Amino acid sequence: MEGEREAPLNDGDNGELLKEENENGAEGAAATEEPAGTRDTGNGGVPHRDMQCSSCVEDGTNALLKPSAASMDRQRTSELSTLDTLSIHQLAAQGELSQLKKHLRKGENLVNKPDERGFTPLIWAAAFGEIETVRHLLEWGADPHALAKERESALSLASMGGYTDIVIMLLERNVDINIYDWNGGTPLLYAVRGNHVKCVEALLVQQVIENHILKLFQNKGLE
Repeated sequence: MEGEREAPLNDGDNGELLKEENENGAEGAAATEEPAGTRDTGNGGVPHRDMQCSSCVEDGTNALLKPSAASMDRQRTSELSTLDTLSIHQLAAQGELSQLKKHLRKGENLVNKPDERGFTPLIWAAAFGEIETVRHLLEWGADPHALAKERESALSLASMGGYTDIVIMLLERNVDINIYDWNGGTPLLYAVRGNHVKCVEALLVQQVIENHILKLFQNKGLE
């Protein structure tokens, strides 16, 4: 009726109302709570996986990602098959020593065989900084004095790449440090252009030694 007041709630009604509000608040909090196992642990926002999730990943997804022994064998067989189709020049450039040695056994003097550009296996190995391949090729009889069609040499290409150890190894074989290519470039010039300080030092030392020896011979001839 109009003007009639609602009856005040008794203590029992108050308890029921509070209980209902608490339950609704708990449900709301549960709905907004972060998923278990992904709560921020203060390590830069990286989610933390609980032990149960980790074991699931290890037993499930990781197991699928691990390659089987059969697939690894197939991959290795494919790689070996690819290596078998490469030329001695490609093998030298890639430093594939075992395959290179296998190919060189197939014929005489293949160690100095030039490709279409006149590059020998030694020139290719020196150009790509394959020091162990260079060492073995020299031991197998590779000619360090060989020149390609445009007068490229193992020494000039090693100097261009800054491969000091290879430069020194070739200098020990008495290669000509003043050899020039089609562009008029010398090993020293390429080392300077590339800012390869150690190569420059090695070449300059060798040049000083050769000039000194040359003067000694000239002076002896004048006596």
